[in-house]
Amino acid sequence: MPSRPRTRLQTVLLWVASALILLGAVALFRADLGTGPTGEGRETAAVAVEVDAVERRDLADVRRFDGNLEAAVRYELAPKVTGELRSLEVRIGDTLEPGDLIARLDDQEVAQEVAEAEAGLEVARAQLAESQAALESAERDLNRTRELRERQIASAAELEAAEAQVAAERSRVQLARAQIAQQQATLSAAQIRRSFTEIRADWDEGERVVGERFKDPGATVSAGEAMLTLLDISELRAEAFVTEREYARLMPGQSARLRVEGYPDTEFEAEVARLAPLFSATLRQARVEFTVPNPEGQLRPGMFARLAVEVGRAEDVRTVPREAVVQRGGQPSVFLLEEGEDAPRVRLMPVETGLRAEGRIEVRPRDEEDGEALTGHVVTLGQHLLADGSRVEVVGEQAAEVAAP
Repeated sequence: MPSRPRTRLQTVLLWVASALILLGAVALFRADLGTGPTGEGRETAAVAVEVDAVERRDLADVRRFDGNLEAAVRYELAPKVTGELRSLEVRIGDTLEPGDLIARLDDQEVAQEVAEAEAGLEVARAQLAESQAALESAERDLNRTRELRERQIASAAELEAAEAQVAAERSRVQLARAQIAQQQATLSAAQIRRSFTEIRADWDEGERVVGERFKDPGATVSAGEAMLTLLDISELRAEAFVTEREYARLMPGQSARLRVEGYPDTEFEAEVARLAPLFSATLRQARVEFTVPNPEGQLRPGMFARLAVEVGRAEDVRTVPREAVVQRGGQPSVFLLEEGEDAPRVRLMPVETGLRAEGRIEVRPRDEEDGEALTGHVVTLGQHLLADGSRVEVVGEQAAEVAAP
């Protein structure tokens, strides 16, 4: 059956219906966009953001460093004379106190030296006695010769000979005395060398711990050759390397906290002791030394240490998460959440920043009149899509808190 041709009226009605449908779609689209401040009466959609609360709290600026623990006192014990090691009384980990016997060396050779020196001293003393007796005899002869000379019995030559004999005997006495002093020095040196064969703890006070042992009995050790390493671990030293920025915040006497992996739940006290006066030209770092009291002996040299030093503190200040602070107009700012009639909006507030710690940052309004307004919540995610007065939709963990009356 052939189709009937469209009339002019039908065509017009079709165009009108199409136009109405198009206008309705546009109206719905604009209704979804809403009204906003950006675009001459045109509304923009709410931007999904995450927020966090503005909190008043205390902030501590803590700088953290890694370092190694070292003994405050560490040295190698070596004999002062060469000899065979007859006994070594200590092992690794043993504790020594002043006066404790540590080792003995074979002393036969030095004992012989002592005996020879003692014998030499006796010979020198005998020679002195002989010289003194000869001097006394020469002096008596001189006195008799003088008397005889006065009576013109002895000649002048005999008197001169008697005087010369006295002078010679006096020289022999002086020589004998010098030989005695020499033999006494030789004996003293031999006795000292013999004392060196017995090695004892000769420090004034405190304990030392044997860290390493290098020799066993029977070995021959040379003078100055290390047998043991001794440590004083009642106080340790921690060394760390810091950058120029950290260096400027440190000073001797600052308290520090220290942790080691061996005692993960224990925090030890430490203190900044000294700062190196120069930086490494290659690393651009300087060495800092910390003193670490170790009265219980839990810490050991060589442990890896994590140190924390508080270099600043701010009490009862407004803080926001670090990610809440953005740069707008060349100055730090935050987007402060404000309740609107239909949806929350944000206010762009310039701020001054202060201490940064624990993932938060101290903030103060640049305008004193905004001092009381900086409360509530600030945007932490989505700021790049915002402007002053933008509508937002809070999502994330804080959404329920913000929506609560």
